Amino acid sequence: MELNFSAEEQTFRMAVRTWVRENLPEDLAQKVRMGHRLHAADIRLWAKILGKKGWLAASWPSRFGGPGWTGIQKHLFERECMAAGAPRIPPFGPVMVAPVIMKFGTADQHARFLPGIASGDVWWCQGYSEPGSGSDLASVKTRATRTGDTYVVNGQKAWTTFGQHADWIFCLVRTSNEGKPQAGISFLLIDMRSPGVTVRPVKLLDGEHEVNEVFFDDVSVPIANLIGEENHGWTYAKHLLGHERTTIADVNSARRELERLKRIAKTNGVYDDFRFRDEIARLEVDIIALEMMVLRVLAAEGSGQASLDVAGLLKIRGSEVRQRYTELMMLAAGPFGMPFVPDAMEAGWQGASFPFGFPGGHATNAPLASAYFNMRKTSIYGGSNEVQKNIVAQTVFGSLQA
Repeated sequence: MELNFSAEEQTFRMAVRTWVRENLPEDLAQKVRMGHRLHAADIRLWAKILGKKGWLAASWPSRFGGPGWTGIQKHLFERECMAAGAPRIPPFGPVMVAPVIMKFGTADQHARFLPGIASGDVWWCQGYSEPGSGSDLASVKTRATRTGDTYVVNGQKAWTTFGQHADWIFCLVRTSNEGKPQAGISFLLIDMRSPGVTVRPVKLLDGEHEVNEVFFDDVSVPIANLIGEENHGWTYAKHLLGHERTTIADVNSARRELERLKRIAKTNGVYDDFRFRDEIARLEVDIIALEMMVLRVLAAEGSGQASLDVAGLLKIRGSEVRQRYTELMMLAAGPFGMPFVPDAMEAGWQGASFPFGFPGGHATNAPLASAYFNMRKTSIYGGSNEVQKNIVAQTVFGSLQA
């Protein structure tokens, strides 16, 4: 594996860096750098800027409207976006459902769904988890009953991120109870504006509205919205989860947050504590190791070798890294990282504009507790880490025995 980027890759990187810094709105970048609240309009703005350039679909092949980049080029693009302060685009459309539509969908489905995803005009959410069906997705109960050319869907999805903003939802639905549970699942695309779809917010500890419950009451869905074959949805879901678990690694965001952690530690006077700096160094080593693992996967793909099956490992280590840097930020800020105050989330924590005028606070601390608690989810979604560790162990031990 070559650890240095080629001259062509470095040229590509500089071209991306120039474009991103010229087109990313500075006020949006400042919000991201300081950890202020981002609204849906902020993320949509950047998504449409990327979509107009053709870069929202960064991982897509050219035949589907993407730039046709290599894995290394996509990695460098994401690194430059994160370094410039770009918001992270929700992956549900361009990174998760789009590859499933490309691989298993029909030509008509390609034409219907892919252009809106690539432009940033159409937003998606994921309908996998249900009450009682989280890591065990084979137990989903949301039912789709076929009547002629229509499915009638009844059931409930849980923890649906950004469901309140989505135009469409891709769902795992049960179409058969015969045989193994996995054998009776289908992959269905549902218009969120359909009669019978109800979105109910779930407020988080910090008062934010990120996730939702979604209810389906006799929702009619055309059979043309079925991806692939009926009762084969488990195969398509596994294909998608591989993309999701790789995305959760999010090593380029981790690099950016590492620099923010250092700023917070210096601003709050704890960077000179050698024991605290040891913790930062340990985190930095973990981020470098995670990036090396990502680059190994990309190098294998680029050389035509079989792709390394390490999605589970990337998911485990990526989620642990994200939890660790939010924890260290809280430790560095001390009491200034704690309260959930809406004004602070908009204006920046305990800065000059903060209404109560807390002395000694710094805008670099805004709002750390929210991020800390939010990142607890990363070791659960996309398949809990405990389950992923079992899968990785079985894979490793199985290969050794072979």
